[in-house]
Amino acid sequence: MINITLPDGSVRQYEPGVTAYDVAMSISPGLAKNVLSAEVDGQVWDLTRPITKDSHVKLLKWEDEWGKKTFWHSSAHLMAEALEAMFPGVKLGIGPPIEEGFYYDIDLGDRKLTEDELTALEAKMKELAAKDSKYIRKDVSKADAVKYFTEKADPYKLELLEGLQDGEITFYQQGNFVDLCRGPHIPSTGNIKAVKLLSIAGAYWRGDEKNKQLTRIYGVTFPKQQQLDEYVNLLEERKKRDHRTLGRDLEIFTFDDEVGPGLPLWLPKGAAIIEKLEALAKKNENEQGYVRVKTPHIAKEALYIRSGHLPYYAESMFPPMELDGTKYYLKAMNCPHHHKIFGALPKSYRDMPLRLAEYGTCYRYEQSGELFGLMRVRSLQMNDAHIYCTKEQFEEEFMKVNDLYVKYFKIFGIEKYSMRFSTHAPAKLGAKYIDNPTLWKETETMVRNVLVKSGLPFVEVADEAAFYGPKIDIQVWSAIGKEFTLATNQVDFAQAERFDLSFTNEKNEKERPLIIHRAPLSTHERFIGFLLEHYAGKFPVWLAPEQVAILPISDKFLDYGKEVRDELKKHGLAVTLDERPEKIGKKIRDTEIRKVPYMLVIGEKEMTDRSVAVRRQGQGDQGVKALGDFIAQVVQEVEEYK
Repeated sequence: MINITLPDGSVRQYEPGVTAYDVAMSISPGLAKNVLSAEVDGQVWDLTRPITKDSHVKLLKWEDEWGKKTFWHSSAHLMAEALEAMFPGVKLGIGPPIEEGFYYDIDLGDRKLTEDELTALEAKMKELAAKDSKYIRKDVSKADAVKYFTEKADPYKLELLEGLQDGEITFYQQGNFVDLCRGPHIPSTGNIKAVKLLSIAGAYWRGDEKNKQLTRIYGVTFPKQQQLDEYVNLLEERKKRDHRTLGRDLEIFTFDDEVGPGLPLWLPKGAAIIEKLEALAKKNENEQGYVRVKTPHIAKEALYIRSGHLPYYAESMFPPMELDGTKYYLKAMNCPHHHKIFGALPKSYRDMPLRLAEYGTCYRYEQSGELFGLMRVRSLQMNDAHIYCTKEQFEEEFMKVNDLYVKYFKIFGIEKYSMRFSTHAPAKLGAKYIDNPTLWKETETMVRNVLVKSGLPFVEVADEAAFYGPKIDIQVWSAIGKEFTLATNQVDFAQAERFDLSFTNEKNEKERPLIIHRAPLSTHERFIGFLLEHYAGKFPVWLAPEQVAILPISDKFLDYGKEVRDELKKHGLAVTLDERPEKIGKKIRDTEIRKVPYMLVIGEKEMTDRSVAVRRQGQGDQGVKALGDFIAQVVQEVEEYK
């Protein structure tokens, strides 16, 4: 008998060869009906895969992240089966699950899919799903796999096989379709009850612009039609909140071909938001003892070789410029520059911790196909800082950084968030990660202890750390449940030695500092993109680039409008005066479209009483208020965040 330990700590005994589905059935047939895959000793498996030794098993349902991923991965295979049925000879690339749904990259030669064909493909998927074909896993030798895909004349699968050896290759089959895949998959196509193909895009094979551009088909599936209906409604709401559309319509930012892709131009209203965010960050950082520094936008190649960034990040950096026989790179990160500042003057334990902050502009070469509005750009202004501290100070400093994140979450109304704690993979030391197993273990334990002590929600994932130490990626969800990776918080145990950074401790001995990299407000680009979607463009008063719009009923009241505008400006408010000879109804509608928080309608009565008729964006008429009372109200709203 073997012991199966469940997540609640209970242990059940079974014969060797038991499957996760058998385990689920032994608990409850109702549970077995809803289980999609299983986590066995930390790896996600098919429900039908035999378990032959003592194992920890977690049964995964639709509500679990990897339950969904298994479902969507299987749906990608279903789409590939439908493609082969509709387009004989189609060449298949890869078809992974993604954050929401799945895609498959395919090669149709010179043919382009039409919207009608996409609709027909969706119908074919539903037809095949109804056949309730089982997903069957089969171990295959490399020779047999190569033979199979050679006969199919599929160059993409053959290329994928080049990096695999005997014992690493599995096929999955459902119906008449066979694919190279490591799995896992759901029990059968019958689990897939609702299908929606979303869009068609181009994608370079393996993400390399030097390779052929394939057709990428995006889709999503659900176990119930009601779930799909709700998702379609959510997509409509997201479309309204798309930061690219809102950014254009609200005159926040723009892109220009002559400037270059991925290089945003901030319009006056966007610049106003940036200034408010920087003021907020500087206020909080000043209160916590940060000091501000400035660094250049370029540096010699030698700096990035010394830091180790070039070997690990060369593909994400712009090509070098050469001057007088020396190569210079555009700055892709602020870290090495800050390390040089730390090392510029002698330090003692009395100087620790030293917190260096900079809103530095960095440049990263994102591939053209990966650029996406403000979320993936090539020029980014980062709310960066590096904290140099002793090991004894680490817990308090790391806790303060996390506390600052939580403070910002409250300010911006972010109710759902999670810390994604990324650790290293021991097998990749020296290749992907700095080769120092002792320090990896020590620093990961320190970070884990702080997270547990702070009580913050977190998940731990292996093999996603930075090359120089463990990190936390901050995952946040917008008001409509869209997930964003907002910022990062990293621990660095390698750079101090690389740059020979030290301080004199109380024993008058040289000691290496620990380094914390943090960016709570992310970059202006990513954070403002997130906020546009989170607020649907309706920024809170303190952050809005245009806080108050004054709307005179007619030209007779323009002079009073100018008095009101000047009085509001004296209190630091962002105000516009609508001097157009338009009817008041049109002025109100136009101002609503601009999503200005407050509108002040002024006419004869308001001018006589030195009052304003107040309208709140999205809420309508708020009544008449004395000008002084209105100013006091708005100033109080704004001052809360200054």
